[in-house]
Amino acid sequence: MKKLVMIGSMALLMVCMATAAMAAGTIKIGGLFSVTGPASFLGEPEKKTLEMLVADLNAKGGINGQKLEAVIYDTAGDATKAVQLATKLIRNDKVVAIIGPSTTGESMAVLALTEKMKIPLISCAAGIKITEPVKERTWTFKTPANDYVAAEKILNYMAKQKQKNIALLTVTDGFGASGREQLKELAAKKGFSIVTDETYGPKDTDMTPQLTKIRASKADAVICWGTNPGPAIITKNIKQLGIKIPIYMSHGVASKKYIELATPAAVEGVMLPAGKLAIYEMLPKNDPQQKLLREYDAAYRKAYGMEASTFGGYAYDAFLLVTNAIRTKGATPAQIRDGLEQTRKLVSVSGIFTMSANDHNGLDLSAFEMVKVTKGDWAILK
Repeated sequence: MKKLVMIGSMALLMVCMATAAMAAGTIKIGGLFSVTGPASFLGEPEKKTLEMLVADLNAKGGINGQKLEAVIYDTAGDATKAVQLATKLIRNDKVVAIIGPSTTGESMAVLALTEKMKIPLISCAAGIKITEPVKERTWTFKTPANDYVAAEKILNYMAKQKQKNIALLTVTDGFGASGREQLKELAAKKGFSIVTDETYGPKDTDMTPQLTKIRASKADAVICWGTNPGPAIITKNIKQLGIKIPIYMSHGVASKKYIELATPAAVEGVMLPAGKLAIYEMLPKNDPQQKLLREYDAAYRKAYGMEASTFGGYAYDAFLLVTNAIRTKGATPAQIRDGLEQTRKLVSVSGIFTMSANDHNGLDLSAFEMVKVTKGDWAILK
């Protein structure tokens, strides 16, 4: 009898030790960001943000006693490289979820793998096709608001200004193609006329031929859809050509880097939908995001000596979504996936996230404010 008690006690002790080991273990998450290359303005702040948040979380004891480890790789904006590195994260590093990539094209390439391997992917890119159709994107989520939300924000504002004839100028990459599709679809529904539809390549350095056609059109305004450096070049070209119609940019340039690249003089008066981080100091004190935005910016400035960007905020959102899922559901890939899909009213940088089985983005029009560049800075449009 005494021997049985001893055996039982030893078994219980081994279970307790195993449980303690699990609690003290490390949860590995992956990061795929365009830290170098043409999309480095996206990937660098995303990488820095994730590193800062992981260090802060671990300093506070981790999640349920477990430390978090972020294994981060630089994709350099290359879709093929992104898939190779995602494979490495899953097979070699044994991550339970992946944050990133930074761009729509990379995300579309990687999600085929993560869906097959049943690993949650929380993209930091905006293209709507990353998460739709949801029934084919069971393991895929994203943090930037869908591009149709940004497009609708612009068109709603244009309608109030009675600007009905639109000139489109969109980049031919995944982000631009998706934005162009959403703009054309929404414009038709809302009674706008697209009088000219121009495109440009991601590496183009002069868009005066397209803009010359736009100048000759009867457009009331031009909508440019892309990420830097293209939109900055376009803004300069518009100034050089003396085009006077209103200019709208996508949320893809919602950082001070755009103003710097285009120069404050050229960019004066440009309008776009921006996440609230860019203008948090102008928000009312009772805005549910204001406190978090202020704290994120302060922490980023302290860590890196510069202001936080909207793009870094996409990684912040993904980190918050993943850690919330781990806390509420558990740390296996399946538990994280379920936790992500069941996110409700989670306040973060890009908005207030409410996911569902039919929505793996979880943001609406409230994620954006229409802003105008005024004297080298943002101002909220009323």
